[in-house]
Amino acid sequence: METRKVAFYTLGCKLNFSETSAIGRQFEEYGFEKVAFEDAADIYVINTCSVTDHADRKCRKVVKEALKHNPEAFVTIVGCYAQLKPQEIAEIPGVHAVLGAAEKFRLVETLAGFEKPVAGPGRVYASPISEATEFHAAHSYGDRTRTFLKVQDGCDYSCSFCTIPLARGHSRSDSVQSVVERVEKLAATGVKEIVLTGVNLGDFGLQGPERERRENFYDLVQALDEVEGINRFRISSCEPNLLSDEIIRFVAQSKRFAPHFHIPLQSGSNKVLGLMRRRYRRELYQERVRLIKEVMPHACIGVDVIVGFPGETEADFLDTYQFLNELDVSYLHVFPYSERANTLAPTLPGRVQDRTRHERTTQLRSLSEKKKRFFYEQHVGQEAEVLFEDDVTNGQMEGFTPNYIRVTAKYDPLLVGELKRLRLTAVTSQNLMEAEELGIEVFQH
Repeated sequence: METRKVAFYTLGCKLNFSETSAIGRQFEEYGFEKVAFEDAADIYVINTCSVTDHADRKCRKVVKEALKHNPEAFVTIVGCYAQLKPQEIAEIPGVHAVLGAAEKFRLVETLAGFEKPVAGPGRVYASPISEATEFHAAHSYGDRTRTFLKVQDGCDYSCSFCTIPLARGHSRSDSVQSVVERVEKLAATGVKEIVLTGVNLGDFGLQGPERERRENFYDLVQALDEVEGINRFRISSCEPNLLSDEIIRFVAQSKRFAPHFHIPLQSGSNKVLGLMRRRYRRELYQERVRLIKEVMPHACIGVDVIVGFPGETEADFLDTYQFLNELDVSYLHVFPYSERANTLAPTLPGRVQDRTRHERTTQLRSLSEKKKRFFYEQHVGQEAEVLFEDDVTNGQMEGFTPNYIRVTAKYDPLLVGELKRLRLTAVTSQNLMEAEELGIEVFQH
């Protein structure tokens, strides 16, 4: 019997990426051949997201593209959007199965022979989110130089704009011992950098059927710093109220944790933070940034910001702009607010017009480019260890320093997946850094 081919497409975050990779390995264990999306697969698995705007449109477009490559393919949808709107997705032409949060890690067993429905919409396998109580370990491997390691899932917070608790369930985690064992196995395969991922990463430690708090994120960070064979650990994102002083100070003197923090802010206006139901105010955020820069002046700090939230006046936005302008951070991820069903935010007064949302987004993205360039320019002339990726464009390859500076260099196959100590020489017009070997050869951009 001919080996059946499966292809994957991931929308959304690093956590989704790690889970797609884990599901892909399950298929391979069952004897399927994993192929590229454009390689006319027999089965397509599309892992969806509900955080970014236009989830429905994006899902439909990927389904359409999959069927262009093989009109006879079996198409399966998983992920956050699949949990939130399974019936709606099942009606999309060409979708044969939709699996929710509790079912996606049993995809191969659930769908067995991957037989298409005789007629009508795709089949739905989606339990209520209350049944998504297990923690399913996942990591990416072989897809990129860095490995994304899932250590936590779900969220117990109730931010007024967010559907993630509805899509992923309550907060739950792996154990420190289990994570360490998984990292040791990854180290044995030659992985050099691991990015710790989760929905609410700083809430790590809730374990077992009763979700008891047996450990915390600081315990995990301390334990991982002792694991031999991994050059770098990177914390993907951590809520400011959970990024404690002890974690910051530990990273500052650690052997393996990169001086890079991505800390969601969402708004620099305390009024808007209250409307968002965030668990901190801007003064706490400011204090976190101050401490990081005090103990790690070279640290990179990324910020998530939502603009155009209901009730955000022009004065509130200018308050956010000024706050960010004066804050010693390195780059911004800016999102225009978008309405989500079954959240509180759309019921709030003071809706901001779409045009205004996009104008504010443009202003903050421009500020982000200025901040990134300024951060990069502070490092011209310094030495840094760069881990190169395997992506090559126009004869150039790129890699990252520990503090997340993106470096460009002339392609050299010997550098792919390798750490190389270089001197940072200049910032390009695309906000990349050029580098040269120490006293030997200049990498031309």
